Amino acid sequence: MFSTLQNAWRIPELRKKLIFTMLMLLIYRIGNVIPVPYIDAGTLATYFDQTLSNTILGLYDAMSGSAFSQASVLALGIQPYINASIIIQLLTIAIPVLERWAKEEGEVGKKKIDRLTRYTTVGLGLLLGYAYYTMLRNYESQNLAIITEKGFLPAVVIILAFTAGSSVVMWMGEQITQFGIGNGISMILFANIISGLPGTFSRLLDLKWWIAVIIGVVMLLLVVFIVFINDAERRIPIQYAKRVVGRKVYGGQNTNLPIKVAMTGVMPIIFAQSISSLPATIATFIGKTGENNWWYNNVWSSETWVCTVSYGLLIFFFSWFYSTIQYDPVEISNNLKKNGGFIPGFRPGKPTADFIHKVINKIVVFGAVYLAIVALLPIVGGNLVAGVKNLAIGGTSIIIIVGVALETVKALEAQMLMRHYKGFLD
Repeated sequence: MFSTLQNAWRIPELRKKLIFTMLMLLIYRIGNVIPVPYIDAGTLATYFDQTLSNTILGLYDAMSGSAFSQASVLALGIQPYINASIIIQLLTIAIPVLERWAKEEGEVGKKKIDRLTRYTTVGLGLLLGYAYYTMLRNYESQNLAIITEKGFLPAVVIILAFTAGSSVVMWMGEQITQFGIGNGISMILFANIISGLPGTFSRLLDLKWWIAVIIGVVMLLLVVFIVFINDAERRIPIQYAKRVVGRKVYGGQNTNLPIKVAMTGVMPIIFAQSISSLPATIATFIGKTGENNWWYNNVWSSETWVCTVSYGLLIFFFSWFYSTIQYDPVEISNNLKKNGGFIPGFRPGKPTADFIHKVINKIVVFGAVYLAIVALLPIVGGNLVAGVKNLAIGGTSIIIIVGVALETVKALEAQMLMRHYKGFLD
């Protein structure tokens, strides 16, 4: 990885892209500490540590690089854009107009979908900004309030500041994708999670030395496991029939249809964590988190075994759900049939679609087990070993860090390969 970065730095064009990416991430990190007017960040940080760290808002805080718990201008982070992208992607399957834009209109349809995603991001930014303002406004303890001045004008300023921040983050991600290296949204998430590593390492050093060593070894093995699964794929052999056109013979070659084991990425974990943390979040909002609340302490809290098991089951469900969105066996079978391709041993049409569907189901089960191991291991370790839960290490964060690092290296290698063989391309 470091040798790839060193070699890319020597190429002037790639060096400009790397510098542009780093500058955009630096500007983003500066925006993470710019406070929103009329908010007491110190009181909010205390409230967040005492009450909200184990809810779904803790996930938002990690994804925003601690900007959410500080109520900075970029507190909403990239979440509105991610949610908007997911909503539009799901609607593309259900609404024929969006499906036609995505499949038939090519680049023009893609631009229409991107524009609709931006509008949806602004709408979600307004909605989340208002919800965040409502939560902060309702907090009062010992004559202390997070909102220092109440009224219509302060409310408008706070909500619009949060919405504008989410729009700026969306614009930054698109600029990194277009003029920088890698996917801009992934790079912003990567920077947010990396920013919390120094605090994690400092808390790790506070533990007993043998516990710290075990955690370090487990984390190293987990990273190796993620790298291995990230590159693993099931290759279905494909053979194309020979066609004679005039004096030339086309087809006849053998290839394969690669299906990645980690086809769903980190999305099932994000969905599952959001749903499993929802009861604890609602209980926090309505004030049902006291020591005498049996349901919260034994069922709803993210530290209980009930929540852990439901979290794992939700990962399996969303892995299957997301795979059905990404892969359509019937469409794959029809495309093979149109191009004269077939899977050896299976007739074109329904038998081929059934075989592909069977293979995808097996891969989904293996991929869901992989995601469940990565996501649940930090939770189980936190429940068994004292002090581990304070490290704020999550399966989502680990997968994002490793995945973005691998994608960035592959993007740099592809750029260097294209320039190394420029003479052949000309």
